[in-house]
Amino acid sequence: MSITAEDTFGKVVAPRVIEMQRLLPGPIERIWDYLTKSDLRQQWLASGDMDLNVGAPCELVWHHDKTTTPPGKRPESMTSSESVLPSRITACEPPHKLGFMFWSDSEVIFELKTVGAKVLLTLTHRNLPSRSMMVGVSTGWHTHLDVLAARVSNEKIENFWDHWRAYKQLYETRLPVDA
Repeated sequence: MSITAEDTFGKVVAPRVIEMQRLLPGPIERIWDYLTKSDLRQQWLASGDMDLNVGAPCELVWHHDKTTTPPGKRPESMTSSESVLPSRITACEPPHKLGFMFWSDSEVIFELKTVGAKVLLTLTHRNLPSRSMMVGVSTGWHTHLDVLAARVSNEKIENFWDHWRAYKQLYETRLPVDA
């Protein structure tokens, strides 16, 4: 199995639902750790301890300007490089499935599947309230998953915000108007 650059883009798979995939070097337990352990998760997404029990509260803390070195120029619409998301665990089946609430009414599910020596990561973000939000989360997830792929492959990635900005323009044109 392989995933092309085109395959890494988020796709609308149902009304208000985005899905994207990455094929990462295994083993699956290593990728699970990057999803669930704060010190590893902060290298590509957000820090915050997780009690891996369904219904347990968790908090994700983003430090976007520390995700890559250099971070690139933060968009003016992002008034702070730090943001906090109170959340709760919605699914936990180690090392295959992790879900959590994103804001109060949308949900993110990560599913991991071993494919030979690699791990297929499928991210599904459900119940997005608008096309604008779909563009925003697709842009963010695409950028963060690129950072994850670089980290677990021991590759360097620079300029988080420059990547984010380029993907935002692409998602504005790629997502259907009626998404």
